[in-house]
Amino acid sequence: MTGDGLLVAVDSPVHRIPAQVKLVALFAFVLAVVSTPAAVFWAFGVYAGMLVAALVVAKLPVPVVSRRLAVETPFIVFALLLPFVATGPQVSVLGLDLSQSGVLGAWNVLAKGTLGVLAAILLSATTAPRDLLAGLERLRLPATLVAILSFMVRYLSVVSDDLHRMRVARESRGYTGGRVGHLKAVAGGVGALFVRSFERGERVHLAMRSRGYTGRMPLLSVQGASRGQWLEGVAISVVAVVVAVAARMVSS
Repeated sequence: MTGDGLLVAVDSPVHRIPAQVKLVALFAFVLAVVSTPAAVFWAFGVYAGMLVAALVVAKLPVPVVSRRLAVETPFIVFALLLPFVATGPQVSVLGLDLSQSGVLGAWNVLAKGTLGVLAAILLSATTAPRDLLAGLERLRLPATLVAILSFMVRYLSVVSDDLHRMRVARESRGYTGGRVGHLKAVAGGVGALFVRSFERGERVHLAMRSRGYTGRMPLLSVQGASRGQWLEGVAISVVAVVVAVAARMVSS
């Protein structure tokens, strides 16, 4: 198993679905989750079950998914604080007086945030960055924005390598970090990295113009998705939308 960025390169039905289908499915699924009332707990159970099934079909290793879920840590901390800082009627839980609205708000943040992160992990782990750009292009995203994203994907590793080399050079000259006095060295390094990246961008632009670049990038993909791929890709999202509508009807 090899990786390309966040991609987990295995062969699965989810990997074979075109990127534009997965992008539409992700948007619809997240919209359904966000619009579901927090008090309809069974709906979130259905969403979680569908996502877990999709992760299993995609053959994504549990350790990989668990590590990537760490990006949600700030939201978890915020959610855990809500029952203690929110106002309103109180409820006793394990000897602690917590706000009822705060407990429901914490559940709302945790449930919807976790489901959204899991859906994003599923997309990023089953779709290569180039395929994502091609999918955005197929969805008629503005060509300028696609070009900007394409350059960002291509040169992010170059800039990070520059940053790593600058850090090694700084440490080889006695920099250890952790002192306020070293902020000047760090700020200087960031400034130098910005100037270097800006100059590289100018050189790349001139090289592209000399090769006939007119402001539009060549099409990344000319192949669309079949009707069967659309039906397969958006099946979970359609079910999620139905569940969201049912949940809102029940809550009202």
